[in-house]
Amino acid sequence: MSLKGKIEKDLTEAQKTKEETKVSTLRMLNAALKNEEIKKKGDLDEAQVIEIIAREAKKRREAIESYKAGGRGELAEKEERELKVLTKYLPEQLSHDKIKEAVEEAIKKTGAKGPSDFGKVMGVVMGKLKGRADGAEVQGLVKERLG
Repeated sequence: MSLKGKIEKDLTEAQKTKEETKVSTLRMLNAALKNEEIKKKGDLDEAQVIEIIAREAKKRREAIESYKAGGRGELAEKEERELKVLTKYLPEQLSHDKIKEAVEEAIKKTGAKGPSDFGKVMGVVMGKLKGRADGAEVQGLVKERLG
């Protein structure tokens, strides 16, 4: 079963069991997927579906930080519950060490020497790790390494 099909099936099950957070999160995700299909004028492949899920998860992480900074704990908790639902559909995230290895490999591959090569390295690393690593973490490691 495709990832998109699994999401739709899980939405139906969540509606039957009246899991409010899961229902609202999966509806939002389904809407994002359908909007992307309309934009692309065709079906999405698995990589595109994962990319959209990762984008929605990133939105939740950013919202959590904002709500916590603003002293809105109840809203941060809601976003955390939604993030938990979304992460079930993402590939397993890589460890810090694995990401560091990928950054080193990309630096060797591109022959990067300094901060001016940041974009080249990020392009290679994110292409390889798409959906399996947080972009902010990768960015931090690349900046630190190219410093």
